[in-house]
Amino acid sequence: MSIIKYQDIEDRIIEIRGEKVILDSNVATIYGVETKRVNEAVKNNQDKFPDHYMFELNNEEFDFLRSKFSTTKLSKTRVLPKAFTEKGLYMLAKS
Repeated sequence: MSIIKYQDIEDRIIEIRGEKVILDSNVATIYGVETKRVNEAVKNNQDKFPDHYMFELNNEEFDFLRSKFSTTKLSKTRVLPKAFTEKGLYMLAKS
């Protein structure tokens, strides 16, 4: 397991709906797992993730991100990404 630098995490933080969040695909990269594993953890522990911990982007937000960050990861995504707040990341780490 490699050590993750603070700068690597900080570079993945974006602001949506007035919240600083990290997208599920970036969380997966940080943890070294597939995005679907992150989403499975949320699905299996829904009571741990209220709206202020995690939310799904709407189409408008996702389209904006695609135009702002033209990465392969976002262009191949077929489902709307989930955005995790700091509290959501703590809960995900416990799941």
